[in-house]
Amino acid sequence: MMFKQGPARTSGHESASERIVYVVDDESEVRRSLGFFLKTADFLPRPYLNGADFLGDAPDLAPGCVLLDLRMGDPDGLKVIERLGSRMRRLPVILMTGHGDIGTAVRAMKLGAVDFLEKPFEEPVLVEALKRAFAMLTRDVEEERERLEAERLIEGLTPRERDVLVLLSEGKSNKEVAIALDLSVRTVEMHRAAMFDRLGVRTLPE
Repeated sequence: MMFKQGPARTSGHESASERIVYVVDDESEVRRSLGFFLKTADFLPRPYLNGADFLGDAPDLAPGCVLLDLRMGDPDGLKVIERLGSRMRRLPVILMTGHGDIGTAVRAMKLGAVDFLEKPFEEPVLVEALKRAFAMLTRDVEEERERLEAERLIEGLTPRERDVLVLLSEGKSNKEVAIALDLSVRTVEMHRAAMFDRLGVRTLPE
């Protein structure tokens, strides 16, 4: 049995399109039971019958959470986590383990898994784990969006403005930047003001 008896609880405020759950398990009954429950809990299940198929699709998958079984054929859950690497920022992994696998589950979390569930688990426990994982995913996706936007803005700076930015970020004063770049302090101040305007910031920490 995948689930213990217990009432499911969902928030009801998030759309299924924003709550994709990739179910990676080589047991068809597990995929079916999880898929049925996830649909009733307003998640959007996407089943995978092995780790290899999931890893093959992973680079092109929409952000979502992953319910990953530990005990599968090669690659097993641990190898899947290792091979996902940095992609786990947009595909956070919840590991599903049987009795006796806790030590391996702890190792998986050190590799980046966000949680583990010991089978059989209650439905509310699964929902709470998914809510935590989706909260983390939302934060990571937003941070990635902000990082890409920052890179786009910095690419719009002139070469000299980027030189000034690098030196200022190292903690140098306007005078020290002027000396390093063989400019007047007034010119550095002008580059600094133009740079701040392009980046849409008011202070250096921003």
